[in-house]
Amino acid sequence: MSLFIRSDRPGTTDDGPPADGSSADGGGAPGDGAAAHTGWRDRRPAAARALRRVTTALAAVVVLAALVVPDRLSAMGPDHFVRLPVEGLLGTALLIALPRRARRPAAVLIGLGLGVLVLLKCLDMGFYEVFARRFDPVFDWSLLADGEGYLTATSGRAYAVAATTGVVLLVLLVPALTVLSTVRLSRLVDRHGRGATRATLALGTVWVLCAALGLETADAPVASRESSAFVQERAGDVRASLRDREHFAEAAAHDAFAGTPGDRMLTALRGKDVIFAFVESYGRSAVEDPRIAPGVDAALADGTRTLRAAGFSSRSGWLTSPTYGGGSWLAHSTFLSGLWVPNQQRYRSVVTSDRLTLTDAFRRTGAWRTVGIMPGVTASWPEGEFYGLDHVYDSRDLGYRGPKFSWAPVPDQYSLSAFQRLEHGRPHDKPLMTEIILVSSHRPWAPVPEMIDWDRVGDGSVYDGISKRGKNPDEVWKDRSSIRTEYGNSIRYSVNSLVQYVAKYGTKDTVLVFLGDHQPSPVVTGSDATSDVPVAIVAHDQAVLDRTDGWGWSDGLQPAHDAPVWRMDTFRDRFLTAYGSRPAP
Repeated sequence: MSLFIRSDRPGTTDDGPPADGSSADGGGAPGDGAAAHTGWRDRRPAAARALRRVTTALAAVVVLAALVVPDRLSAMGPDHFVRLPVEGLLGTALLIALPRRARRPAAVLIGLGLGVLVLLKCLDMGFYEVFARRFDPVFDWSLLADGEGYLTATSGRAYAVAATTGVVLLVLLVPALTVLSTVRLSRLVDRHGRGATRATLALGTVWVLCAALGLETADAPVASRESSAFVQERAGDVRASLRDREHFAEAAAHDAFAGTPGDRMLTALRGKDVIFAFVESYGRSAVEDPRIAPGVDAALADGTRTLRAAGFSSRSGWLTSPTYGGGSWLAHSTFLSGLWVPNQQRYRSVVTSDRLTLTDAFRRTGAWRTVGIMPGVTASWPEGEFYGLDHVYDSRDLGYRGPKFSWAPVPDQYSLSAFQRLEHGRPHDKPLMTEIILVSSHRPWAPVPEMIDWDRVGDGSVYDGISKRGKNPDEVWKDRSSIRTEYGNSIRYSVNSLVQYVAKYGTKDTVLVFLGDHQPSPVVTGSDATSDVPVAIVAHDQAVLDRTDGWGWSDGLQPAHDAPVWRMDTFRDRFLTAYGSRPAP
């Protein structure tokens, strides 16, 4: 980079031309032809001197910023950069102590380390904004590819390519910039060794005094050790992630229902059509955050009354999801397998195992036809066999001929209408157990479909006009209040789709269990929300709900604030116990 010009030519100093008055470019006395080869630095020594000082100052700023930049966007204020990082002092002391020949390689390595540090913090910033957690350097790389696919689906291929190109450039430029900066500063140590030593000792004394006095700015100590603590924490995370495979294998080896014969499972639900429905991004904030909840709470109250008028009762509680802001498949596998699945490694392990899932338990009995309605699946989905589904309808099988609603390939009402047409409304020799994924409340929550008369749904072409009338996600995402409003609207739409479907097409044998898979991203919830999601059971037969009397759940679709909160992985065993036998040895 031309910004970091060389200033360590033999015979030069950082403050001017060679002390002997000769040309810095090796030229001789005037008149011998050297003038024709005089560099611009010799012609404009004051400008060259100023430029050297500016670039050196910029190099120091880059190194300082790399050491103190936070890992969260919410902390990215000017006060946070008023720090004296001990790592910078130790790095300078190392360069001073090393022989001259070793300084340049050491500076390059330090610069590369700083570049990696900054990139990891950038990844953390993104993950905190979307998933409310930091980036896992062992398990989370696959999520970056998912992010590219999400951008393609919501903003188009060109935007995704541009964003990916920007990320690649960032990955290349950040380490290059930090390396150039540390090398530049190492040259300063070469030229001014004594001054660098005095400055390092003076700043070290200041650091010790600030640490002893506990001086703070922006609620953080001026005497900073953030980078070393960050590296130490991340190293611990990596060790824990690498050990996680063993811990998960031990947990998965203990399955309380693995030995339970099919004729003893789910006996209290025989003859019932059971639906497990996941509502995308339906989190506790949708029900309790005053910036979102009023519209959603009204929809839940209206839904409870509508179902009651149709002869249905309902109860609700809370589950703690293993994921936040995304990674729906982690929540689905946790809920159905009875194992805690917070990362991709565990997901791959569980879906390639013979673990009994809640849905597969229905198939094991031989008393149900098991079906999946997966509008968000656009390619082959081998996990269907693991989940025990006799048949899976993905987005290509539902017969939809309408527009996409941003990411969502199919509106929720259409998915339920297709389920009625393809399965529920057709005669079968067995009742149905169905897993349905409702995706209309998936980020970016615009445009949101509208409820229409069920007889008008048809092949989905009716949604063309509805999509055009909807809001543009680019406009919605300019303002956080607009994001929350549209998020709440999308949850209301999904809940209304389910409620109206059950009220219209449900029978005395219908049992519905529906829940959120995770909270929406922190841009909606803020940074202090829990990972809890609502869960509800709806049934026409009161005996089905009586089996949950000991759960402490609230009546209706809206769980009370103090209703029990269970980890999502505990639901499988509670459900199998309530509606069948206790675990077999």
